[in-house]
Amino acid sequence: MTTVSQKAKSIPPIQAYRQRLRRNTGIVIVLFLITLILAFFSLNSGSADTNTIQIISTLFGNPSSEISNIVVWNIRLPRIVAGMIAGAGLAVAGCVVQTVLKNPLASPSTLGISNAAAFGANIAILFLGAGGVSSSSKQIVSIQNPYLVSISAFIFSMVLTGLILTISRLRKFTPETVILAGVAFGSLFSAGSTLLQYFAEDVQVAAMVFWTFGDLGRVSWKEIGILGVVVLGASIYFLARRWDFNALDSGEEMAKSLGVNVEQVRFGGMLASSLITAVSVSFMGIISFVGLIAPQMMRRILGVDHKYLIPASAILGSVILLFSDTIARTIISPIVLPVGAITSFFGAPLFLFLLVKGYSKS
Repeated sequence: MTTVSQKAKSIPPIQAYRQRLRRNTGIVIVLFLITLILAFFSLNSGSADTNTIQIISTLFGNPSSEISNIVVWNIRLPRIVAGMIAGAGLAVAGCVVQTVLKNPLASPSTLGISNAAAFGANIAILFLGAGGVSSSSKQIVSIQNPYLVSISAFIFSMVLTGLILTISRLRKFTPETVILAGVAFGSLFSAGSTLLQYFAEDVQVAAMVFWTFGDLGRVSWKEIGILGVVVLGASIYFLARRWDFNALDSGEEMAKSLGVNVEQVRFGGMLASSLITAVSVSFMGIISFVGLIAPQMMRRILGVDHKYLIPASAILGSVILLFSDTIARTIISPIVLPVGAITSFFGAPLFLFLLVKGYSKS
């Protein structure tokens, strides 16, 4: 009697390869359809009293009322598009960082980039007057100059990226050097943020904490355009380098024997990934674990072929962040929860699972 493994071994290699390609393509298409369905569901969910017919008519330029037009085009749709783009960017960045550093638990956020962005935001709030209390009767703490906070967060994120890459260059760009440098600088910037908050006034501390929550509602169409250009450009670069990433996944020596400039691939991958993370965090605050969850799930489903792994990770990242934001907006509506807390709630168990599974294999 023929077993399943024997049948699998009897399949010709070319036929098995084609079956795997069809399977991977099908998974990517299914993920894309799920994203579209989730986006429409999210567009139709919220505290505002709207229905499906009103949403569709508003999307096609025939709003039933001015309120529905504002809700769709100024509130919900920017959040959805921002979530899709940021989720895709963070997931792709995490996928590439894990490949070039040969570490399944690596992601731009775990390398201290988010800590540096938070420190930059705290600098703007404390010394440049970017945070305070709104003039409404409810005395709501808000970011009064979001552009100033975003620019400051972006500058410090890129400063940290430059420091890590510089030290890594001096140490011949080993993955261990990158990870250790990221952990060290991340702790340094985290300590700096703590000191700033210690000497800040109550309102400033509240604004600093508010910024770190992570919120897709902060971005306008202008910021979405900037983020979209950065994510699209970096994704095109990653796809153009997909063969180099595949070779690097087989080992550094194997990649060098195939003619891959390992140091250059690592430098370019880290730089582009850090740029995506810096722009996303500066506009939206800290959104953790998306860059860890999505690529890890796709590696287990699709394998390590970056021709499919990169786009699949991007789409799943969009799904995760969009799903998290929808929950944050609707679970106790009209109160909107921090999306960063929701993604951490989902990401922390998976992070622990990866740690336990990694140790069990050692």
